[in-house]
Amino acid sequence: MSATTEATSRDRVVPASRRPQDTRCPAARLPGLRHAAPALLGYLAVRITGIALLAQWAHAQGHGVWPILASDWDANWYLGIADSGYTHELGTEYDTNNLAFFPLYPVLVKAVAAFTPGSRASVGVVIAVVCSLVAAWGIFAVGDRLYGRRVGVVLAVLWGALPVGLVQWMGYTESLFTAVAAWSLYAVLTGRWLWAGSLAAASGLTRPTGIALAAAVVLAALLSLRSGFSWRALAGALLAPLGWLLYIGWVGLRLGRWDGYFEVQKLWHNQIDGGVVTLRMMRSIFFYDSTPELFLAMVSLTLIGSALLFVWCVRARQPLPLLVFTGLLLVIVLGSGGVYFPRARFLLPGFPLLLPVAVLIARATRRRALAALGGAVLVSAYCSAYMVLVWPSAP
Repeated sequence: MSATTEATSRDRVVPASRRPQDTRCPAARLPGLRHAAPALLGYLAVRITGIALLAQWAHAQGHGVWPILASDWDANWYLGIADSGYTHELGTEYDTNNLAFFPLYPVLVKAVAAFTPGSRASVGVVIAVVCSLVAAWGIFAVGDRLYGRRVGVVLAVLWGALPVGLVQWMGYTESLFTAVAAWSLYAVLTGRWLWAGSLAAASGLTRPTGIALAAAVVLAALLSLRSGFSWRALAGALLAPLGWLLYIGWVGLRLGRWDGYFEVQKLWHNQIDGGVVTLRMMRSIFFYDSTPELFLAMVSLTLIGSALLFVWCVRARQPLPLLVFTGLLLVIVLGSGGVYFPRARFLLPGFPLLLPVAVLIARATRRRALAALGGAVLVSAYCSAYMVLVWPSAP
């Protein structure tokens, strides 16, 4: 067998159910940095392309790039928490209570900034960039585990090339959340229950949607007990929701009422409404606006596409933990009555939704695969730059 044929055989797309079982110890199954290098390099190329276009566009408008990355939109909320902590009162005004934002990211910003030069805003971006690379590695690990190295590489590149992919390198929590979610799901797939539960607990301290990951880990761990008792699986199930519950409980104690966190969410109009606001916004954008705003149309198409991808994932019989995570993530994001425009960003951690597309691209010829990925990268770069440079000032 030639070297070329051997490489092709090794990298071909083979579902996990048809691949030989890996009998090595769990530590040996962790995909090393060298093994993941193509995915990380591909991801870096995607994000650098996006930053390059953003820099040129921003320069033409007389803007700097760094302020956009470091202190735009929600980044200011997290920096405010890192600087001054949380409020002590519920209040009555809309979108003014910072208890709606979970603590892990601002705590990391404050802790790292205490030992490094530069502002907390700069530290926040650096943390996001580092976490995005950890996330891309974990995403590759999941794809590689299920379908092989080629799919893992494509999956990581696709995640970087999402329409709002710029957020991965901004002072937000999406990269941190995706990193812990990807590695927690990988830990579930490889039976490392303590890691899965601990990382799910960390996700519950990062974003409210951490409850979706916790549910996926708990269900998978409990189902695993049918084949025999495991204290590690039971411990993982107990750990998984702990971070989310601790923060919800702490907010309740701070405000002096058990439902304190949910009252804060009401002030942000983020209570679950069954998708009424989502459908109303889509109807307005596509049927009533004579000239729909490009960014809001892109957000709507992302939400619709994500729902369709979930159906595809179900038909493809994706592993149950991944389906539970992405399914609940969609329910929370689509079923919320809160602000509409950031919802494409809220779905960034749902990388398993991209798995069927990654498999399809990995099976294509090299030319078609490069064309598909190249097109996704260019669309992502344009949409991301438009999001932060044009849309905020659009009439």
